[in-house]
Amino acid sequence: MSASISRGGASDPNRAMSSDEKKVILASSLGTVFEWYDFYLYGSLAVIIGAKFFGQFDETTRSIFALLAFAAGFLVRPFGALVFGRLGDLVGRKYTFLITILIMGASTFIVGVLPTSDSIGLSAAVILIVLRMLQGLALGGEYGGAATYVAEHAPAGRRGFYTSWIQTTATLGLFLSLIVILTTRYAIGEQEFQAWGWRVPFLLSILLLAVSVWIRMQLAESPAFLKMKSEGTHSKAPLSEAFGQWSNAKVAILALVGLVAGQAVVWYSGQFYALFFLTATLKVDGPTGNLLVAWSLALGTGGFVLFGWLSDKIGRKPIILGGCLIAVVTYFSVFGFIAETANPLLTKAQETVKVAVIADPAECSFQFNPVGTAKFTSGCDIAKGTLSRASVVYAQQDAPAGTAATVKIGDKTIAVKTATFGKDVAETLTAVGYPAASNPSVVKMAHPLDIFRAQPFKLVMALTFLVILVTMVYGPMAAALVELFPTRIRYTSMSLPYHIGNGWFGGLLPATVLAMNAQNGSIYFGLWYPIAIAAMTVVVGVLFVPETKDRDIYAGDSTRHPGDREVPFEPMAPES
Repeated sequence: MSASISRGGASDPNRAMSSDEKKVILASSLGTVFEWYDFYLYGSLAVIIGAKFFGQFDETTRSIFALLAFAAGFLVRPFGALVFGRLGDLVGRKYTFLITILIMGASTFIVGVLPTSDSIGLSAAVILIVLRMLQGLALGGEYGGAATYVAEHAPAGRRGFYTSWIQTTATLGLFLSLIVILTTRYAIGEQEFQAWGWRVPFLLSILLLAVSVWIRMQLAESPAFLKMKSEGTHSKAPLSEAFGQWSNAKVAILALVGLVAGQAVVWYSGQFYALFFLTATLKVDGPTGNLLVAWSLALGTGGFVLFGWLSDKIGRKPIILGGCLIAVVTYFSVFGFIAETANPLLTKAQETVKVAVIADPAECSFQFNPVGTAKFTSGCDIAKGTLSRASVVYAQQDAPAGTAATVKIGDKTIAVKTATFGKDVAETLTAVGYPAASNPSVVKMAHPLDIFRAQPFKLVMALTFLVILVTMVYGPMAAALVELFPTRIRYTSMSLPYHIGNGWFGGLLPATVLAMNAQNGSIYFGLWYPIAIAAMTVVVGVLFVPETKDRDIYAGDSTRHPGDREVPFEPMAPES
């Protein structure tokens, strides 16, 4: 396949997309969809995987380890960005593509055949975490390559539109994983799915891997990379050039703080945390939660392309920062509406039933454990963990030092460190108005067309609003990052801030929100985390990040981009 390089404003941005450009976008997007499908299977099945691979632990510890194993894949993504970004800038975009897809696909398939903790004990958990880290490393190299590859084929004035197709891939991958999970569940039944059927989506990834490798093999190398190599202007040390010199490193820092961090928390709040909020906090059953989110993704995904196209007209910053700002001012209202609609009896109980944890404050920990080594065994921590899992709203009352922790529900006081504590709490909560597991008011969908009932329809509309915010912040992101950096270090430079933002700020969002909620006895307090990060991005982005939509990315190795006199920083000039 060959493709001409579009330079500066020489190309007509209104011309039709060429067949070669369509092939580039299709090949890059499909391969990336499959990678994200592999990655999201774990997130969608985290509860089942926690039971299968961390079964030797109690329920609380099992849930923590399951979440942290999921987070492990995100934590290593920046290291994958460094490894594969450097490789992509040294040897090319195409071959890096092939390596990342092979690692991702193989790691996912192995999860499907991996023995559980019942068979091989702790080894199952260790192997699973290693596979998750390999997935994270591969994904760390995937996004920068796909975005760079497509952008370097796009004509001037259409990079936002062309790269927006790459931006759909994360959501489409999540959507595909949900569809495969739902289809398998309905085909074999929930009992069989819990027993062994959860493996099917992982095993099917081998077919996706074969298709992805075949697609990637059809690609030619990026013309911009080939031109740079032929002229001898490529970087011989992309890592040190990108991050070892302040003139380039500060661009990456501002890209992280002023663009990607806010995008990451909006993305994970609007898709991943929204699903967790429905199922774990509001007690919506798994299939219904998946259907609600799948509908919202189907309705909202077109926004990626819409906002990518719009960013070519009005700029990247107004759309990305606008999405962050809307999230800041609406999140509490939207998640409150979702709670009231999905489980009205639970919401009513949270508002009317007075619950308190009475304990020595020295016993009360902030229950966030990113390395999985802490154990929350004090009376206060046990009480908070139990109430949080039951979605109970509670206050903390400080007691004198050495006082044994108790929980007060209405007029009844329950000692924490007793053999029947969990049973006593559950029975008392039901007696004072908290709904039992058979709550008839909780939303239920037995079929996708149940969306046309009032309760599911309202929820899908609210979830679609969250997805639209995701498309605003994410749709123009690839073009914005590509345009900030010169060709010689583009893959390396854009990958690291992207994956620190999405891997750390975004990937740790569920665990952070849960810990904040438990600390404050609220199902909403943790929303301050994405709100604060998004607000920071709005401020830094408005003040310090330049608008880049009119940059000529093929002039990226000169001392200045054309027309960039207003930019407060410049990419580094090439070595002579």
